[in-house]
Amino acid sequence: MVHVVVAGGTGNVAGEIVAELVKQKKHQVTVFTRKDVSSLTLDGIEAIQVDYNDKDALTKHLHGVNTVLSFISDISDPTNLAQKNLIDASMAAGVKRFAPNEWATRSNSGIPWYAGKDVIHKYLQEVNKEKKVLEYTLFQPGLFLNYFTYPHKSAEHLGLIEVQIDFQNARAIVLGDGTDKFSLTAIQDVSAVVAAAIDYPGEWPEIGGIRGGQITSAQLIKLGEEIRGKPFVVDRLLKEDIERGEVKTSWLPSFSNPSSFELAPTVAGENPREAISKHILSGSLLAISRGAWDVSDEWNQLLPEIKVTGIEEFLRPHWIGKP
Repeated sequence: MVHVVVAGGTGNVAGEIVAELVKQKKHQVTVFTRKDVSSLTLDGIEAIQVDYNDKDALTKHLHGVNTVLSFISDISDPTNLAQKNLIDASMAAGVKRFAPNEWATRSNSGIPWYAGKDVIHKYLQEVNKEKKVLEYTLFQPGLFLNYFTYPHKSAEHLGLIEVQIDFQNARAIVLGDGTDKFSLTAIQDVSAVVAAAIDYPGEWPEIGGIRGGQITSAQLIKLGEEIRGKPFVVDRLLKEDIERGEVKTSWLPSFSNPSSFELAPTVAGENPREAISKHILSGSLLAISRGAWDVSDEWNQLLPEIKVTGIEEFLRPHWIGKP
């Protein structure tokens, strides 16, 4: 048994990881949160309210901790000070392993709202430049497969969002012919891999891809048509239009995550929700075309005993009997 701290442990993705760790009952789990812990209900684990600006207090709380999993949002922290302080405190306290707030694309994705992930990666490389003082891995699962069951629940804690391939309404928005690959992984498999990685006896890989399956937009639409038993209406966008800021679609996915409202600048005369949806849609489609969402599979190879769920294997049961 080791002591694991989950920083930002009350969020959607973190909630799934915490639940898996608690279920396995192998390790002591502590959640760090900025929230008042008296307002939280976290069965079986300790929650500590922390100030990420106070490195001394963080260091004190981290003494005796083996692994830190970070889910600290960098959207509202453009300098990434909170995560840098958490890294510094982890090293000062003698923490062995650290996983920064990745949980998405490949590194250097070019997605504006993920730029902080690359800053933290460089910071970790720098602190280990002379000698390895903190073992770390970048958990990168690509897109969560669960999003494609929206609006039907397919995870206990992960909040689902409407994305550009909409199984519910049999419609999709793609860039060009939709033949660029991306990776999809169920959050349940991500949780299982992270839990197993804590027990992994070898050294963590720097890049820690987790891949449930690879697919193109065209293939996913075809699969959706087979599962749903109806044709999808597909809006095809041109790359040059998107790069000019022109999003010519008959509909816009809502990307209805509350934190997304911090992602886009205010556009004069434009509905804020529409501006944000266009911003996220454009960035996501261009990232797919660059291969940013097509992650590697280091953890699949290191943990072959974890049998990840295939794309069709996951989606088909969730849509059986749905109108």
